[in-house]
Amino acid sequence: MNIEDLIMTKVTLMALPVFFGSIFLEMIAVKFFRARGTIHALDDGVSIFMGLFSVVTNGAAAFITLGLLLWAQKFQIFTLPMTLWVLVLCFVLDDLRYYLHHRIAHRCRWPWAMHIIHHSSQRISLAVALRQGWTKHFTGTTLLKVPLVIIGFNPFMVIFVGALNAVYQFFLHTESVHKLPRWFEAVFNTPSHHRVHHGKNPQYLDSNYAGTLIIWDKIFGTFVPEAEDKYPDYGLVKDFETFNPFKIFIHEYWGIVKDVFGRGRTVKDRLLYIFAPPGWSHDGSRKTSTDIKREYYNSLSGEPAE
Repeated sequence: MNIEDLIMTKVTLMALPVFFGSIFLEMIAVKFFRARGTIHALDDGVSIFMGLFSVVTNGAAAFITLGLLLWAQKFQIFTLPMTLWVLVLCFVLDDLRYYLHHRIAHRCRWPWAMHIIHHSSQRISLAVALRQGWTKHFTGTTLLKVPLVIIGFNPFMVIFVGALNAVYQFFLHTESVHKLPRWFEAVFNTPSHHRVHHGKNPQYLDSNYAGTLIIWDKIFGTFVPEAEDKYPDYGLVKDFETFNPFKIFIHEYWGIVKDVFGRGRTVKDRLLYIFAPPGWSHDGSRKTSTDIKREYYNSLSGEPAE
C-alpha cells in the first residue's frame, strides 16, 4: 500500500462510522420527524456499494497520482513548512483546484464519464454522497495538483487536504437542511447550494461547482442560488433506467466507444466525442447543457430557439 492510499484509507476509515451514522440519522429524521427528504433502500444501497467499491478501485490506482506529485516535488520553487497556517493555505488553494477539476469534469466528456456516476441518482441524500466513480486517477484532472507541489506544498499535505475536502462535501448531500446562517451561505458551500448543483433544471445546469468554499463560483460566475419556488429536480438530463452499479459505471465509457468508432466521422469528430462537452455530436442531433439552457432562456423571453 503506497502513502497516498494509506492517507486516503485512514481518513476514509475514520470518517465511515460518521458517514453511516449520519445516513441512519437522516433516515430517522425523514421517516419519523417529517424532515424533508426521501428514502429509497435500493437506490441508497447502490450508492453505498459504489462508494465502498470506489475505495478499492481508486486505492489500487492511487500510485498514479502519488507518483506524479513526487515527481513534481523535484521541481519545487520553495519548500513550505508543515505548519497549521501552511495547511490552511494549502486547503484553500486545493479547494480552488477542486473547483477547476469539478468544472472540467462537467464540461469535458472524458472526466464526465467518471463523474456522471455521482449524478446518476434521481434523489439526493447522504447515501448518494457516497456514489462515486471508480476511475478518478485516469481522468487527467489530477494534473491540477501539480502546481501546488511545485510552489512548495508537500505532496502528502496536498493529498490530505483533498481528503478533508471530500469529507466536508459528504454533508452537503441532503434535503433535511434547508438554509444555514446567511454569513455561512455567503462563504461556504452548503446543502442548499449543492442541491442546485445536482439539479437537472435548465437554470441549474453547470452551476455551483464548489467543494468547500462557494466563493469560487461567485468569483467565476457559476453561482446560482436555490430558488424558493423552484426546487431542484435531481438526476441527469437523460436519466439511467437501471440500478445495476456495473451498468451505471460503464454507461458513459461505452457511449464514448460507440461514438468514437461510429461510421462516417472524421478524426476531429472522434476526438471531440472524447473531449468535447457531454451532449456534443458531429451532426448536431444531441444537445449540450449550453444548448438546453439557451433554449430555456429563449423560451422565457419569447425568442425562437436557435
